[in-house]
Amino acid sequence: MHAAVAALIAQDRPVEAGDWHAFWDRLHDGGLRRGEAVALLASLSTRMPDRVTLGALLGSLAERRPRHGESGAMGSLPHAVNVVGTGGGPPTLNISTAAALTAAAMGTRVVKTGSRAYTSSLGSVDLLERLGIGLTTSYEETADVLDRCGIAFAGPFVYPAELSLLARSVLPLDVRKLGRFVNAVGPFLADMPVGAQVTGVSDPRLVPGLRDAARHTADRTGRTVWLCTNERGADELLGFVPNRVRTYEGGGEDEFTLDPAALGLGAGSLEDLRPVGGDPVEGFLDVLAGQGRPAAEETVCLNAAALAVTGRLTGDWHAALGAARAVVRDGAVLALIERLRAGKRAVTRA
Repeated sequence: MHAAVAALIAQDRPVEAGDWHAFWDRLHDGGLRRGEAVALLASLSTRMPDRVTLGALLGSLAERRPRHGESGAMGSLPHAVNVVGTGGGPPTLNISTAAALTAAAMGTRVVKTGSRAYTSSLGSVDLLERLGIGLTTSYEETADVLDRCGIAFAGPFVYPAELSLLARSVLPLDVRKLGRFVNAVGPFLADMPVGAQVTGVSDPRLVPGLRDAARHTADRTGRTVWLCTNERGADELLGFVPNRVRTYEGGGEDEFTLDPAALGLGAGSLEDLRPVGGDPVEGFLDVLAGQGRPAAEETVCLNAAALAVTGRLTGDWHAALGAARAVVRDGAVLALIERLRAGKRAVTRA
């Protein structure tokens, strides 16, 4: 059995960077023994690894892939922000995607990563597909779409190739069931040179490990990272209960409570965040047109305001909320969606 797998199962020592590199080499070479990839994912998903193991894992994956800066396509995006959650939690409309579009319509530069549904019926990639919005396929395309629209939805090229190899290695088993750990740390695996990242965590048991991941990411990339939790188990900020936000920046860690009531937001429930009617896409667009339930609109605007604050568009939460409400009510978010759709149609015709 490979040393990395044996250590994860026995839990008798941390898995160092050398063990991870040796495991990835064997994965690429097709030299893993039958069941080793399954055992690795099952072990990681059963128990969040210790700080040393997690840092070595994330670092080893980052070291193995070409840097985006080598092509000169992206450079650094110090004021761009990504919003991506861990998945899980109660079923709601896709708040993070709605917030990303709203923040971009406000003037915040957003590069969003995401995935297809793992535990929900409609992940961000599934939703974008149904909206007719394309994912970018390279750093060059991402930079172009970002410059034209103020927002880009990055495709799977930003994730390590090892994830796809692991998924193929466990077939015919379903990696969505087996790879809970991969989904949880997914927000910290995307290679995109944004200046800030807002990540909601649905399962409080993941917080200790993800604090290590957030700290590791902030130290390695210089990125500002926010980890957000709430008592309702949603992986976004909620507009009707207090949210706990842990921040990582410049080698430091801090935290604060974001209380929607202090910002003038009203009451609500998780039921208000579920799509109205049978079509989740129509419900999503209704909220972005200002025609959804008030609590849903306020939750989207609160998350958009968080992106504006972390993206340095403004430091005033009240002003950010007001700007978010304005672009929803005046149709600017729907207009942005149409621009993104038109861009995909133009690429398809070409």
